[in-house]
Formats: sequence, C-alpha cells, structure tokens
Amino acid sequence: MATDNTTGRRNRPTITDQEALAFHQVGKPGKLEIVPTKPMATQRDLSLAYSPGVAVPVLAIAEDPARAFDYTTRGNMVAVITNGTAILGLGNLGALASKPVMEGKAVLFKRFADVDSIDLELDTEDPDKIIEAVRYLGPSFGGINLEDIKAPECFIIEQRLQELMDIPVFHDDQHGTAIIAAAGLINAMDLTGRDIKTTRLVVNGAGAAGIACVELLKAMGFTPENVILCDTKGTIWRGRTEGMNQWKSGHAVTTDARTLAEAVKGADVFFGLSVKGALTPEMVMSMAPKPIIFAMANPDPEITPEEVHAVRSDAIVATGRSDYPNQVNNVLGFPFLFRGALDVRATQINMEMKIAAANALAALAREDVPDDVAAAYGGGRPKYGPEYIIPVPFDPRLMIAVPTAVAQAAMETGVARRPIVDMAGYKAQLTARLNPVAGVLARIFERARRTPRRVVFAEGEEEQVIRAAQSFVNQGLGTAILVGREDRVRATAQAAGIELKDGIEIANARLSTRNADYASQLYERLQREGYLYRDCQRMVNQDRNVFGAAMVEAGDADGMVTGVTRNYSSALEEVRRVIDVKPGHRLIGVSIVLSRGRTVLVADTAITEMPSAADLAEIAIEAAHAARRLGTEPRVALLAFSTFGQPKGERSEKVIEAVKILDQRRVDFEYDGEMSADVALNPELMQAYPFCRLTGPANVLVMPAFHSASISTKMMQELGGATVIGPLLVGLDKPVQIVPLGARDSDLVNMAALAAYNIGG
Repeated sequence: MATDNTTGRRNRPTITDQEALAFHQVGKPGKLEIVPTKPMATQRDLSLAYSPGVAVPVLAIAEDPARAFDYTTRGNMVAVITNGTAILGLGNLGALASKPVMEGKAVLFKRFADVDSIDLELDTEDPDKIIEAVRYLGPSFGGINLEDIKAPECFIIEQRLQELMDIPVFHDDQHGTAIIAAAGLINAMDLTGRDIKTTRLVVNGAGAAGIACVELLKAMGFTPENVILCDTKGTIWRGRTEGMNQWKSGHAVTTDARTLAEAVKGADVFFGLSVKGALTPEMVMSMAPKPIIFAMANPDPEITPEEVHAVRSDAIVATGRSDYPNQVNNVLGFPFLFRGALDVRATQINMEMKIAAANALAALAREDVPDDVAAAYGGGRPKYGPEYIIPVPFDPRLMIAVPTAVAQAAMETGVARRPIVDMAGYKAQLTARLNPVAGVLARIFERARRTPRRVVFAEGEEEQVIRAAQSFVNQGLGTAILVGREDRVRATAQAAGIELKDGIEIANARLSTRNADYASQLYERLQREGYLYRDCQRMVNQDRNVFGAAMVEAGDADGMVTGVTRNYSSALEEVRRVIDVKPGHRLIGVSIVLSRGRTVLVADTAITEMPSAADLAEIAIEAAHAARRLGTEPRVALLAFSTFGQPKGERSEKVIEAVKILDQRRVDFEYDGEMSADVALNPELMQAYPFCRLTGPANVLVMPAFHSASISTKMMQELGGATVIGPLLVGLDKPVQIVPLGARDSDLVNMAALAAYNIGG
C-alpha cells in the first residue's frame, strides 16, 4: 500500500455494500463448498469410497481410534464455532447473522495454512448448552476454533470444553489478538531498549482480548504489579467491587490510579482493546519517553497514528487496521497455530505454544525480507524498525516459522500425541503444502496499493467495466481512466446505481486535447504501412483500444485493460498498432491455471499458432521470465503427445529441437522435454524417467501449438473446475492486458492490477 510519508497512513481500500453483497451471492452463494479428495469416476472408486470398501477403515478405527487421523479428514479439520453474540465490532446479532464471518474464517484457514474447516453456528446464548453441543463433536474434528462469543461467557465455554475434550479448543478473539500483539510488543521493546521485567503496561479493555493479552504477557515475563488493566469504570485496583468478576479480579493491582489518564501517566506501553477515542493526545504526551501504543480497537482505533505522531515523534504505533503500518492481524496467528497443533495431534493449545508463536512472529519480522514479499512493497524492501515490527500476512515464511515453533513447544510440554522426529522433513512438508504461486494476486494487489498507477479501462461505457473501475479505485489500487463519452458513461453508471467517485476519470477520445499528439505518433509508426495521417486521426478518435494504448505509450497512463466487447485477436491487433514488443523479448500469452491447490503456467495460449522449434525455445524463456515475475522458480516442461521418443512422431521433432536450442543458449532455469502432460505433472510417472532434468513436477507448461494450449486450458476450466487467469500478455513494451469477451468485473480488476504490476516486466 502507498504510504504518506508525513502520517504513515496507507491508501485504504473501500468496499461498497453492493460489492460485498454481490461477492457473497455470485455463483454458488457463500464462500465454501465440499470437494472430494479421491476420484469418483468408476464403479470401483465408489466401491472403495463407500460400500464395501469403507468397512475396512471403519474396523481399523474401531480397533485403534488414533487411526482416524490416518484414514479420515479429522487430522486436518477444524470446527469454527460461534453463537453470534459478539460479531466483529457489530455486537450481538445472532447465530445466523454470524455465518458469513465464520465462512470467511474457514476460508482463511484454508488459504493461509491448508487447514480444512467447517463453520457451525449455535442458536443459543446459554453457555451450558453450547458446551454440551460442542463437547460431543470431538470425533469429527482435530481442533475447535471458538469465535465471536461475548465475554465473560467465552471464558467459561473455552475453559470447560478444554477440560472435556482431548483436542485443542482455542478462542481466537482472545488468544489470536494476544499472540500477534505480543509479537509486536517484543520487537517494540527491543527497538526502544526496554526490559520486560521493568516495563510498565496499561491495557484498556477488560473483555476477552484484553484479559488474554494480560495473561499472555505476564506468562512471558511481565511483572504483575507493572500491568494495570482498565475497563469502562477505570482501573482495576485491588479492593474494587463495582463491575468486577473473577477474571478481572485476577488482575487487580495495588495502585492509586483510578482513571485511564492517571494510569497511563509515565507508562511505557498502552494496549487498547476498547473504543475509538479512548486514548487522547494529552494522555500520550504524559507517557514515558519512546512510548509504545497499540491502539487495536476496530474499525477505528483508540487514537490514530496521525494523532500520536502530532504530539510524540518518538512513539511506535500499531493498530488493527490494514491502512497503517504494524497491523495487528489475527490471520498471522490462528491458521499457523492450528497447523502446528494438528500436525503433532496436540491435545490442547497451551500457554507455551502461544508464547512460541509470538516469539516466532517477532523473530520473522527481524529477518531480511525476501523478494516476493518486497515486491508487494513496490520495490521498497520493508526493514525491521518502528514501522515494521510485525510480519505481513502474505509472507510465505509464516507457514514454516510459526507451525514449527508451535509443534516444537507442544512436544516439549507433552501435549503432542505424534511427535515430529525429523523437523527438517516437517519443514519440507510445510513448504510442499504451499501453492507455489500462493497469494500471487494478493501480493500484486498489495504492491499496486503501495505504488498506485493510472490504468485505462478502454471500454468505459460498459456497465461491468464501470463496476470494475469503481472496485479498482475502492480497493486503493490506483486511478481508473474510463474511455468513453462522458454522458454515456454517467448514464450507464446512474442506471446501474454506481457512484463515480474521486479516482475515476473519464476520457473522451474525440474531445481529448492530446488527440493531435497521439495521431502524430501513430502516423510516424504506420506511414510506411499504407496509412494516411487522417487514417491515424480517425483511429485515435474512434477506436478506444488505439486511444487507450496511445495514452499508455505516451506516458499519460501506466497500463491498460480491454477485451470485454471485442475478441482477443482483434483487441491485440489494435493495441499492436501503437505499442511494440519489448526489445529482446517475444510476445506470448501465458495463462495461470489454479486447480486442487496447484498453480501452473501454460504458454503460449494467445499469440503464435504453429510455433517452430526456435519459437518454442523463445516461448519457454519468456514463460520462465513470467513465472519469476510471479514469484516462483520455473520448472519448464515442453509438452508433446510423446515422452522422450515414445511413441515417435513427426510433430514431436520440433519440441526435441527446441530443447536442444535451450541447451545451446544455456538458460538459467530447469527445463526438459519432449514429454506428455501427465508425466510433466505427476511425480510418480516422472520416476520412470530418472534422467529427466526436472527436480519436481513442472510448473510451466510450453504447449506445442496455440490450439492445444487454448483447448487444454478451457477444458480444464469447464470440466476440471480449474480457475484460469489469462491469457496474460507478456513481452509488450508497455503493460496492457486483454480479458476474454464478456469478462466479469472481478476479472477486469485482476487484469487491471496485473497491468499496474506490469506482469510482462
């Protein structure tokens, strides 16, 4: 995200009600579905999956219950459970209203740590009934994640369930916040030279998260008398009776302070888990030198970083929001915490495991940031310091750092039922769980927010294009330029209920003051190809793709997206009249195929119909370059119907020759061929060819012809349920992306972000 150097605030993406509802409704309603992990194509498959084959694992589990982890989903399944009494910052809206949030939590489990989960909403506010309902679910799950249950009931429910069940029970609103905040505090104290034993901490908010923070920090070494907990009635002092309960009483201290203002005077650290405005600038001024302020109320913090820095230039500030540095984001914790707990079949998540997670997060923030994370910062590499004390959620190293630390702590404290003998091998397994291009779009979006670009939406009079432009701007990705007649654009937007906000510009090709310049540039390019000046002027005035491409070529915009109303080849032809191929590169189309947790790049899916051997070699080089731009090391397979000479065929010869050309050019990436697609993608089949130079399944597939590339990707999309992004244009001198005819607004936003990112590099 782009950062304002004077305030530290980033461009905050906004989401309209209409967008949010459409997102949850489009296609299959909701955010989850059940997908079988075993083939169900034949009668034999069904016989193995159900009767009679299923009787065998049934008997095995009856004999040894631990084998349920081997033969069922239990070992990788978490239940996300709530009663909806404390939904986000919205309060008690009931179990049913909480379901979108719980589905979202399940999605995050899968996306960040490959943990399967299902949401369960319980329609009762009675803690005893919740306990009774959940306790009997143990055989189905490897862990229980409690969510959005109000205090103090959440304490009772979690404690009792942990006593009754032999699997981890974890209330994320409490412990997730505590773990991430503790990680940030470790680093903030390191940067300000503080000792945990002498640091004075004030926590405002005595609910679930506040009390969990206090308990965790005391367990980590904070001196109890140096920690003052406050609620809406002031400090929690020893002897107070008003508004007290057993959980607050456990943290009462001897102090003369009775108000928050009195408590924070001279304090080193403020933790806010309360409400907007609870901490005033005057209170900040009264704190110790180099104060540490974690204002974690959502959606609005107790005090904003701007307000803090206006009175204290020496402060370190964290919030719960994504538009400021140092976001305390629970997604850094719960997926990876459960990953480690599940992998050792832990019976609980104890204090030592939470501390291990916090220390792992703190240590990760101090490490050098890898290129794929740095890319999200728009070329600026974040460095450990006052504005980078907590890792970012899309850091792929989280999947290694946190689960291994949690698993190790579980083993050391005796709660692991399956200790890990080979920790190096376990780390390798965790790496294998990650999609090789996992989060590529998330990183691209993050970089776009940090370095916002001006992107042309060439077909600006179309409703889905206007919606995409609005979403592009709302997400903080940059400025959207709609090409079209202003009255038509505004009429379409009004009819669709779309408000054209700041950040959306309308460019009428015919009325633009830059037309003469664009026409002159185009005439200079095309005059020896039979075009007159008036032809070029007419194209600029009337063809939106030519006009948009001219804006990009002239530097009046940074990228362009088109294709909704015109077929791919026509749109590309119009763009190519204006923009050349990058010197030393080749223009190709690359499709990203995501299926069953795997990501594969397929080339060439758009440009060269019948490539020669030399063409195939160049396509392989360009596709490998695109893979690296997307953050993965390429393993390129040059495909054919044959595999290493069998069966022989004339059409395989050019693929064999292409491999020889790559050998001569001594390229710096893995490649091999000719081979069939199943051998390239299936490591078991690849073992039959020990001489194959690929060290693992291919992640870049070079097709022998355009038609085979196009047919295969479209077939995978329609029959195999794969998600296909692209084709992405790679090799143009300026960033332009073309979507398929009739593309959805979300497809346009993705392609616009890829154009802003300049995937063709």
